[in-house]
Amino acid sequence: MAGRLYIKTFGCQMNEYDSDKMRDVLLHSDGMRVTDNAAEADVLLVNTCSVREKAQEKVFSLLGNGGC
Repeated sequence: MAGRLYIKTFGCQMNEYDSDKMRDVLLHSDGMRVTDNAAEADVLLVNTCSVREKAQEKVFSLLGNGGC
């Protein structure tokens, strides 16, 4: 059974592009499936930009709340 992947992206268009590339790599090389539900995911990928402070703050808030 293939694992499930959840991706949450914060930041600019480049972050969206990078998340899409990571999704493609994991789907093709590891046979993973994408899910919209973080609770059922086997792999959580949180992609943010450390240059843009607002995006980074959103990730810390997300981690502090215990959920995606």
